[in-house]
Amino acid sequence: MALGERLKESRVNKGYSQGNVADHLHISRQSISKWENGNSYPDLDNLVKLSTYYEVSIDELLKENQELKKKIEENKGKIEENVQKLAFIRGSSEKDEGLILLVLSFLGFLITPLGLITSPILIFRNKKTNTLHKFIYVACICCIAYNLFIGYGILSDIFSWGTTTVEYLG
Repeated sequence: MALGERLKESRVNKGYSQGNVADHLHISRQSISKWENGNSYPDLDNLVKLSTYYEVSIDELLKENQELKKKIEENKGKIEENVQKLAFIRGSSEKDEGLILLVLSFLGFLITPLGLITSPILIFRNKKTNTLHKFIYVACICCIAYNLFIGYGILSDIFSWGTTTVEYLG
């Protein structure tokens, strides 16, 4: 049972209306309604006055808040963990080398054997925190395929692979 439900139950048990309680505390009836509906909570002074007026201890009004405190502590741990993750991402984004890796992968297209050497290194060096990390993977794979194709063409010209000669018989 939440604090608002306990406040309402204590008020009803005493036979008071929200208006009676509001007059006693010198506040508006809407404030009492908000407290009982759980939309807001009374401050410490009003909580003491309520416990006296309802003839109920403050502990009886707040006893379920122990579970709430446990939940709050769990949430604080989760929030702290997420803050640390966010700080890591923000800190690593300052060291973003995505553009440099992308430029190096495109240089691999221009110099055929260089692309076969640098692309695997660039793939290994690429991190998920880089802004262009997916595009870098695609560019490196295309660079490797392009270099293999061009390299095969160069080697086939050097070693005359796949060439045929036709003799004229006539």
